[in-house]
Amino acid sequence: MILVTGATGNVGRHVLDLLVEDGRAVRVLTRRPQNAVWPAEVDVVAGDLADAASLGTALAGADTVFLFAVPGSGPGFVAAARQAGVRRVVLLSSGAVSDDDEVQDGPIASYHAEIEQALRASGLEWTFLRPDVFAANTLMWAGQTKSGDVVRGAYAEAAAAPVHEADIAAVAAAALTQDGHAGRVYELTGPESLTHAEQARILGEVLGRPIRFAELPAETVRQAMSAHVPAPILDGIFKVWSESVGRAAPTTTDVEKVTGRPARSYREWVLDRATAF
Repeated sequence: MILVTGATGNVGRHVLDLLVEDGRAVRVLTRRPQNAVWPAEVDVVAGDLADAASLGTALAGADTVFLFAVPGSGPGFVAAARQAGVRRVVLLSSGAVSDDDEVQDGPIASYHAEIEQALRASGLEWTFLRPDVFAANTLMWAGQTKSGDVVRGAYAEAAAAPVHEADIAAVAAAALTQDGHAGRVYELTGPESLTHAEQARILGEVLGRPIRFAELPAETVRQAMSAHVPAPILDGIFKVWSESVGRAAPTTTDVEKVTGRPARSYREWVLDRATAF
């Protein structure tokens, strides 16, 4: 039995669907089972990774877990997983984590690194997936593209190698169901470095109309985003954006190494999600 956590998220739902298609026995842990439509083959259990006491039923009989990173959940999950006899855990971590830094840079890297450390010390088989910038982050432009042909934001020349969530899920499914991935850390990116302006252009090409990125002052955008993004997270986002201006984003071949095919391009992601824009 494979337990999938975070199954309503961009990556987790893809993981769930891949496992079901492969004929695997799958259970889902979710805080609100009633808020999603689940495949008939899936066993759905209510619970919360932030509440270790709620994990017993979900973990019973599971030997493998796809773990979504919830801040502070590492030690409680590890204790519950060991008690339940779990053997293998694949963690959706973050590309922000740095193995070279004793103190991680920012809250996102810190809480993912804490969960990684708990798993490293657990005695369980573990695999860490560290995706960099998600292509799905550009869904935040959808409101603007639905009402016009201009995307307004900070740092037009900030560069990233956006990764398709389906590629992250494909790597996860392989690590969950195949041997040879224990102790591995996979750095997952898309195949090319693209600036915000280039992503907007590609978005327009797929949609069949010219879309351009209009750069706004960083502080203006920060104030607008502060209404729904916590300040420490916002600080990290703007640091990454500002430091990537004028620098090509690094890319890896880890998606291809694990899945046997190249990572999908940002253009492919837009084609898959065009109706959202």
